[in-house]
Amino acid sequence: MTNFDEPDAGAAPLGLEPVRHERFAERVYDSLFHAVMTGRLAPGARLPSEVELAARFQVSRPVVRQALDRLRSDRLVESIRGSGTYVRAQPATMPVVPLARSTADLSHIAHGLELRLVLEPECAYFAAMRRKPRDLARMEEMLEGFENANRRGDVAHHFDYGFHEAIAQASANPRLAQVLKSLEYDVSHAVNLWRHLARMQPWRRTQDALDEHRNIFALIRAQDAEGARRAMRAHVENARVRMLEIEPGT
Repeated sequence: MTNFDEPDAGAAPLGLEPVRHERFAERVYDSLFHAVMTGRLAPGARLPSEVELAARFQVSRPVVRQALDRLRSDRLVESIRGSGTYVRAQPATMPVVPLARSTADLSHIAHGLELRLVLEPECAYFAAMRRKPRDLARMEEMLEGFENANRRGDVAHHFDYGFHEAIAQASANPRLAQVLKSLEYDVSHAVNLWRHLARMQPWRRTQDALDEHRNIFALIRAQDAEGARRAMRAHVENARVRMLEIEPGT
């Protein structure tokens, strides 16, 4: 059984990063969810106390409690009075896709991807023309973080989004960056959860996404604006295909 009771002081175990943005409970839930789905928290593992989780994620205890309530609702964990909260089930025994319970939920995700298809190729185009050295450094930092987290089996979605955010920032158009920010949870976050909830093997899709990121970065660095636009459009199209390929084990 995984020992998750005595974390190293100052460490961020399991790749769980401190939470510093909006929708705190959703991020705490998502990070713990990924830890369970990837086996970083094994069946029977005891979660840290609410106080410990609040300190690790830099949020309040009510925020942690809300995230834990959702995990219990999804039948991922169970609380034993006087003992703590424990991982309850193997991913294979989970209810199917609690994130997308209705056609409306799936439509919301699909519409967000369509918006990305309009927005992000233009972000890449302008980024290739206007990027500064600091923008390239930020993209490279996010790309390396994504690769390293994936190699370790840690949560990587924040690096994935960070790479796209860095491109939007490099466009030197704050309105474009603002619109992309509004999609962080509604699209990229939701798609990443969908892959796991559909009980797929995400490694191949993640590797494909990494390869596409590398190509986009190389084109932006080379200031190939048209090439960057085409590559980003293909990347978002591929993301939509990867989301819809839900056959287990593919």
